[in-house]
Amino acid sequence: MKIKGVIFDMDGLMFDTELLTFKIWNEILTEKGYDYSFEIYKQTIGIRTVEVKKYYADLYGESFNYDEIYKEAIERFWKYTETKGVPIKEGLFELLDFLKEQKIKIALATSTTTKSAREILRRANVLEYFDKLVCGDMVTNGKPHPEIFLKAVKELELKAEDCVGLEDSINGIKSLYSANIKAIMVPDLIEPTDEIKPMIYKVSKNLKEVIELID
Repeated sequence: MKIKGVIFDMDGLMFDTELLTFKIWNEILTEKGYDYSFEIYKQTIGIRTVEVKKYYADLYGESFNYDEIYKEAIERFWKYTETKGVPIKEGLFELLDFLKEQKIKIALATSTTTKSAREILRRANVLEYFDKLVCGDMVTNGKPHPEIFLKAVKELELKAEDCVGLEDSINGIKSLYSANIKAIMVPDLIEPTDEIKPMIYKVSKNLKEVIELID
C-alpha cells in the first residue's frame, strides 16, 4: 500500500501533554477539595470540551464550575509551556521530516480548538510541517464519530484508503476505524483494550517506529 497521507492526533501522540494536563487538573481540583484521580481524567481523553463539561457536571453536580477551572488549567498550561516548552514525544521530528522527504501529505485531527492547537504547534516548532489542520471547533461531532478524520482526508484531497491515522486514545482509534482509515496506535496513558484491538492496523511504541511501518 502506498501511503499518500498521514493524519496526526495531537495531545498524547505528538506531545506529552496528557500527563501534564492531568497533573494540572489534579492540582486545581485537590486545592478546591474535589476527589480526583487518574481514572476520572482518563474518561476525558480524546473527547471535545462540550462532552468533558457534561462528564464533570454528571460526576460532581451542576454546581461544578467547569469554565472557571478550565480557564485556570489553561493559564497554568500556557505558563508551563512558555517557560519549559512543549514536551515532545520521542521520534516526532524524525517522522515529520521523513514524511516531508517522501512528499506524503500531513494533516492534524485534534479535539482541541483551532486557536489552542495552532499555538501549541507553534511553540513546539512543528506548525509548518502540516498541510491541513482540522480541529474540534471545525466539526459538529467529536471522536469517536469519524467526522474529524473524514474532514481531514477531504482537506488533503485524498481517499481514506490512501491514508493512515496516528492515535493514542481509544476514541481516536474508534473514529479512524469508522472512517475506514488504517489506524496506527502509539499508546500514551492508555493501552489498547480488547474492544479496540481488532480496529488497529498496527501498534507502535513510539513515533520513530512509525517510519518503519509506513515506509
